Amino acid sequence: MEHSRTTPIEHPSQLVLASSSPRRRELVASLGLSLPVLILSSDTDETTPPHWTPPQIVERLGLRKARASAELLSPEDASASLIIGADTIVVLDGEALGKPRDRADAVGMLSRLQGRRHEVFTGIACFEPRTGRQLTAHRRTEVVMKPLDSGTIERYVESGEPMDKAGSYGIQGRGAVLVDRIDGCYFNVVGLPLSLLSDMLSEFGIAVI
Repeated sequence: MEHSRTTPIEHPSQLVLASSSPRRRELVASLGLSLPVLILSSDTDETTPPHWTPPQIVERLGLRKARASAELLSPEDASASLIIGADTIVVLDGEALGKPRDRADAVGMLSRLQGRRHEVFTGIACFEPRTGRQLTAHRRTEVVMKPLDSGTIERYVESGEPMDKAGSYGIQGRGAVLVDRIDGCYFNVVGLPLSLLSDMLSEFGIAVI
């Protein structure tokens, strides 16, 4: 009697993080994954149509970043890799706030956010070049910021910390003292919801625990 043979499922042997963010790099490293992680960011167009919802913005930009980084890999690396792209935005009154253009823009954003509740969305995209398979998802966290006077805002902006962060603050840094409370995933506000990422990696045969 013949026994049918099944082809072993090939799992990625390398992760590629399509991000230049040191926070995301540290968060991925904190998972202690057994496979190597390559950091490979690209200059990606981050413009979006005005009718896109916050989930659409972060998921599609995450995928755009992942696909752009895939173009930079050698065919050999691409065939062995799972690429992770991520994007984070702050949403206030339905308006998406990205990174500030300059210090005046950072002061303006923080002046609007102070004393109020806003939302943070992070989208994650996993792209496997070998198969063309892609998976996108997002998390949403509510953040309540303390009432802040103009002097506090000015000093925080002068520290330089807000300049590369969506919404002009970093909850994992000095910006933590500006936040009163959050409802949802803390790591989502930092820029990479680890619980969601773990679930998504498992879909590609990569177990965190």
